Amino acid sequence: MSVGIAYGTEHAPAWRGGFGRLWTAAAVSRFGDGLRAAALPLLAVGLTDSPLLVSLVTAAGYVPWLLFGLLGGAVADRVDQRRAMWAVDAVRGALTAAFALAVWLDRAGIALLLVLAFALTTLQTLFDNAATSLLPAVVPSRALGRANARLMTAQTTAATFLAAPLVPVLFGLTAALPFGVDALSYAAAALLVASLRLPAPERDARAAGHTLRRDIAEGIRVLWRDRVLRALCTANTVVNVGIGALVATLVLQVTGWLHAGHTGYAVVLVAYGAGSVAGGAAAGRLSALLGGRVRSLAPGLALQAGCLVLAGTVRSLAVTAAALAVFGALGMVWNVNETTLMQQRTPEKLLGRVSAAMRTLGVAGAPLGALLGGATAQILGPNTPLLLAAGLVGCALPALRPIVTTPDGGRERTACR
Repeated sequence: MSVGIAYGTEHAPAWRGGFGRLWTAAAVSRFGDGLRAAALPLLAVGLTDSPLLVSLVTAAGYVPWLLFGLLGGAVADRVDQRRAMWAVDAVRGALTAAFALAVWLDRAGIALLLVLAFALTTLQTLFDNAATSLLPAVVPSRALGRANARLMTAQTTAATFLAAPLVPVLFGLTAALPFGVDALSYAAAALLVASLRLPAPERDARAAGHTLRRDIAEGIRVLWRDRVLRALCTANTVVNVGIGALVATLVLQVTGWLHAGHTGYAVVLVAYGAGSVAGGAAAGRLSALLGGRVRSLAPGLALQAGCLVLAGTVRSLAVTAAALAVFGALGMVWNVNETTLMQQRTPEKLLGRVSAAMRTLGVAGAPLGALLGGATAQILGPNTPLLLAAGLVGCALPALRPIVTTPDGGRERTACR
């Protein structure tokens, strides 16, 4: 018997009833995020010649998840997720608009960049966990797989293929323009989410002394006691250490080891993005081909490890681009399946907290991987971080063993304890 939900039994989410608006809001918001993510480093390089300060701008986008990720999940489970999402986007839009004005007036220093990156990601910890919790209220459980795939594909397309190519053009007109457009995208997304007509979520009466700390602990406890979610979280954390090593040093591998220059680096990034989009569009079929939503996880990881070995041993730009395109496709399949399984197995009132715990642990692995990748490249050569990443992805495979023996990987919801 196949474990998990087969592709043929899944339903496509109806565009009416709220999903269409949520999909559009996600795509519009990620388009603005893509503009800002590409424009901030460009602005930072123009403000300082210190590599450390430039790297801190990127680091500021990770730290809030480590500090506030679990808190954001607990708050998301206490509030109306729809209201939380549009309110957060309204605040982020106001902050980004103010920053755009500061850039236009030539009043933006490196300290302000760090504050903006930190503040936006702090707010994102609430937004992302609320969004994960809201989706099951918009589409039925049997349509969650395709809904997640469509959302992730739209977001990747908007950021990679629409926003990124526009940044040099907008930045060339005025450095403030990408941030102004980002502010407008937040406003548009807030209006779309606010227009959703959903019943207010039911909330149980909380006993006296039921603190946020206890809420967070309850989410972690539910995550730990569910063998499927625990295995997914463990594997994802190990894999993200490898991803951190890959992302931090890929430019060195392409420009230094392959001698492909900036153009080659752009080719590799586009190939990875194209693979991710293709993987999102075909996530259900690829999962079915590999044995179902749950059984596909281990073969997918093994194939990803093989892609990294290929890219790290064959000195060819074409091979590297092709390998990372396949790597990106399989990574999107993993993301879709992981999110869908988490939504299907977690009690609705705990979705924010369980989602936050999984995200926080995943993000925690990336900075460690970046440090390991940099040290490996320094000592052993610029191609070795890919081999390190391949080894870490391979090391995550044993963590998935409990999933293979689980009789129901998709529909069961963990009992509240």
